[in-house]
Amino acid sequence: MNDRLWTWPNALSFARLIGVPVFLWLVLVKEDWWALGILVFAGLSDWLDGKLARMLDQTSELGTLLDPAADRLYIFATLIGLVVRDVVPLWVALLLVAREVYMAVPLSILRRHDYAALPVHFVGKTATLCLLYAFPLLFLGVHTGTYATVAKVFGWAFAIWGTGLYWWAAVLYTVQVRRLVQADRTSGELKGAEPRP
Repeated sequence: MNDRLWTWPNALSFARLIGVPVFLWLVLVKEDWWALGILVFAGLSDWLDGKLARMLDQTSELGTLLDPAADRLYIFATLIGLVVRDVVPLWVALLLVAREVYMAVPLSILRRHDYAALPVHFVGKTATLCLLYAFPLLFLGVHTGTYATVAKVFGWAFAIWGTGLYWWAAVLYTVQVRRLVQADRTSGELKGAEPRP
């Protein structure tokens, strides 16, 4: 991992970040097809930046921060839009926001013990992808026709799975933090122990 700023994966992540306010504005003014296009771009670029980072050996510290930040911002922006438009109930948004608030606790514990952020877990990445698939489908489900009905069914399926996996990932991260802290304490106790005669 390096500290390069300008890489192709980072450029994609920056583009995704720039797209967040544009996307939210399009949702609020009910330009659904344009909003959907940006959301599809966000999902594809999320997959592509990770692929490029590995393929071109351009993994960077900035990229490990930008990628999840862009994902979370799209999730929050989409939730705001979907709640305002009455596509999803408020409790779904609160459930996802509560998870982020909860995750602040284990992350602060990590920082107190001088650990960097944990690597993204497979379950967490799957949860994010499920939610990023769910939102465009739920947008399509607002319209009328057979395609809208099918999109709504699949959208809710992805939303339910994504929310469940999002919380399951939080549990796994908490377990990881607990193990790191316990290992840290054990090694500290061993260092502080006096040698036996």
